[in-house]
Amino acid sequence: MRRVPVREVLRGAARASFHLATGAGLSLVCYVMIGLMLLAATATACVIGAGMLPETVRVLRGLAGFERRRTAAWLGVPVPEKYLPLDQGSLLERVRSAATDPGTHRDLRWLAAQLVYGLTLCYAAMLLWPLGLLVDGVWCGLARRSAVLLPRLTDLADLQARISRLLLLPSPSARLSERVDELAATRAGAVAAHGAELRRIERDLHDGAQAHLVALSMRLGMARRAHERDPAAARSLLDAAQDQAEEALADLRHVVRGIHPPVLTDRGLVGAVRALAAGSGLEVSVVARQLADGPEDGARAPAAIEAAAYFVVAEGLTNAAKHSGAERAEVELRREEKLLRVRVRDEGCGGADESAGTGLLGVRRRVAALDGAVWVTSPPGGPTVVEVELPCVW
Repeated sequence: MRRVPVREVLRGAARASFHLATGAGLSLVCYVMIGLMLLAATATACVIGAGMLPETVRVLRGLAGFERRRTAAWLGVPVPEKYLPLDQGSLLERVRSAATDPGTHRDLRWLAAQLVYGLTLCYAAMLLWPLGLLVDGVWCGLARRSAVLLPRLTDLADLQARISRLLLLPSPSARLSERVDELAATRAGAVAAHGAELRRIERDLHDGAQAHLVALSMRLGMARRAHERDPAAARSLLDAAQDQAEEALADLRHVVRGIHPPVLTDRGLVGAVRALAAGSGLEVSVVARQLADGPEDGARAPAAIEAAAYFVVAEGLTNAAKHSGAERAEVELRREEKLLRVRVRDEGCGGADESAGTGLLGVRRRVAALDGAVWVTSPPGGPTVVEVELPCVW
């Protein structure tokens, strides 16, 4: 049996006891809150006090929000909330929202249950303390071996937090509605990103390859007309036409790389990112965790995921080279279960503003279209960190 230091056992027991005592205090507040809710319901039924119900529900939401934050702090997992607005429309509409809101109904269920389990678990903790000090401290010797009863206080605190989280989570229908709204926004972003990408391709073709091909056609026509009367001029025009054809091919390659870089197919994601790093003009370190270095070795992400990760790195390094003033940057690619994580960090001046350009906005839309997430941290003075999570089946 592993020996546990006395201070560690007592510190954990004290922390759990404080959590349970806070829950007991919250239970007493819930007792008062139930009285307020009954008073508000009665006043609303009498019509004359209808305005009391939305304000009382607002107080209830604040109380439930406190418990969500307390539970999230203990478990390390956020507890989301989903409510209908209470400050829109006429008084009748506000009363209707307060009375029919599924989130409020779940808060009321928690309010009644908190009275029972909050006080019960606190009483159990009050019994465990003297028993734990007696059994663990005197009979077994707390300083000499693992404690038996005092760590159970942490189990009680875990139980209280898990019950609260279960009761306060939004209903499945509310979570489904939120997910539908999220997907609708994602789809709108994906459509906008797709339209912007089509316009970019059209612009690149019109200003680049098309212009070169028009000039090429004109030079070939001039060379054909000059062939009989001035062979030297015709040869000069043909040489210029060949140069024009090579420029048109270079522009077409640039457009193709913007759609799906061939280097991804040739070298795989890690190799393509290393090529980006080598050509960025910065001193870039590339770290790949649980990812193959070549296109053939090990599992690879789907092509769309690899392309999105590649463009995230390309945008991050481009911004670092153009705007940050940094000399060094770091790129990390990490394979996790059902996820690909990408992290680009530079030691520049910071202060990156997503609203000032289309680069980071394009990254966010491209990632959102794949149901991923983007975090940008760029305080004044740096560093700038762009982190991306992409869902991926390996």
